[in-house]
Amino acid sequence: MTWDLVSPRKGDGKPAQLSPEQAAAAAMVAEAKARGLALTGPDGLLKLFTKNVLETALNEEMTEHLGHEKNQADPGRDSVNVRNGARPKTVISDAAGEVRIEVPRDRESTFEPQIVKKRQRRLTDVDQVVLSLYAKGMTTGDISAHFNEIYGASVSKETISRITDKVIAEMQEWANRPLDAIYAAVFIDAIHVKIRDGQVANRPVYAAIGVTVDGHKDVLGLWMGVGGEGAKFWMSVLVDLKNRGVQDVFFLVCDGLKGLPDTVANVWPQTVVQTCIVHLIRNTFRLAARQHWDEIKRDIKPIYTAPNPGAALAALDELEEKWKAKYRAMIRLWRNAWEEFVPFLDYDVEIRRMICSTNAIESLNARYRRAIRARGHFPTEQAAMKCLYLVTRSLDPTRTGRARWTMRWKPVIDAFAITFGDRWPGAETY
Repeated sequence: MTWDLVSPRKGDGKPAQLSPEQAAAAAMVAEAKARGLALTGPDGLLKLFTKNVLETALNEEMTEHLGHEKNQADPGRDSVNVRNGARPKTVISDAAGEVRIEVPRDRESTFEPQIVKKRQRRLTDVDQVVLSLYAKGMTTGDISAHFNEIYGASVSKETISRITDKVIAEMQEWANRPLDAIYAAVFIDAIHVKIRDGQVANRPVYAAIGVTVDGHKDVLGLWMGVGGEGAKFWMSVLVDLKNRGVQDVFFLVCDGLKGLPDTVANVWPQTVVQTCIVHLIRNTFRLAARQHWDEIKRDIKPIYTAPNPGAALAALDELEEKWKAKYRAMIRLWRNAWEEFVPFLDYDVEIRRMICSTNAIESLNARYRRAIRARGHFPTEQAAMKCLYLVTRSLDPTRTGRARWTMRWKPVIDAFAITFGDRWPGAETY
């Protein structure tokens, strides 16, 4: 079937032809113009179009359910079920806001619509928009105001909370998913959130990022702790990772938490614990006067760029000889951290570059802190974990970050495969 266009095509004077879809749209536009409707807005063409599409689809579903068109039932059929009018219902669309539709009913009440299910008030895209905005740091009040301003739709804060609560089961499944048996490196750190439990108090949330033997980065999990950050709770985190399938980790990179090396050794005896060099350098400057920073910067560089542990120790001795009288705390900082600082100096330069800092997890924590600051504090632990999980879920939507990360790690993975050949999966094929 063809449709005639009202205006002729340029050049040949013949009327052009439209597809059924174009003709339907043209008819809608013509009707909107005749009724004085705008394209957008509370009573615009988009709302009318959405209403017509939904109602047409629902009536088609009813026809399929009953097996006959309206008023065309076969007198000899077995079923006596027929149409029984329609009931009004308001749904929310992300494109058209609130749309009032008529949902057909049947006499036996056995009709189960699919395009707009029973008790469904929001079209699916709206839920996705809410989750995306929530993950980007907007509060439930902000999202409610956003919908009212942009879509002309009234969505209460309670409704938005119910939408975000839908991810709780998904979050629990994610937190218990099986993991790879071997990781080249695991980066760990903790951030603090405020929980209103009787009174507002700081609670640590522990996070871990793993790098697979293929060079892929993955957030392994989030764990809500109690009190301050400590090695004792990290023990339960590492045991959880082991129970989920992690049998070996080559390097575990942290910010120098006291007691952590012994904790890690109890779970993965062969794992090398590496303190973050960037944290160590930052803490060095905190213990020195600003007027000496440039000089100290030159003096500590030979330590962390040394070709081997012996050369690094000689550079530390020189630092101590020069600055001990003025900055004893700074020298003690390096001596106390030495056992966890020095391991990376035994390895290839490519490996050193990737395990010398916790920057991989610091960038993740920055995203978490942005969402936390927007809310101030959370009413419950679950609300805090839901927020952080949604941030995790929304990371790198285009996957370009993952691709860049993998490319950076390719040379490192090659060095890992050679250095840890006896523990590398499938090493017998090399």
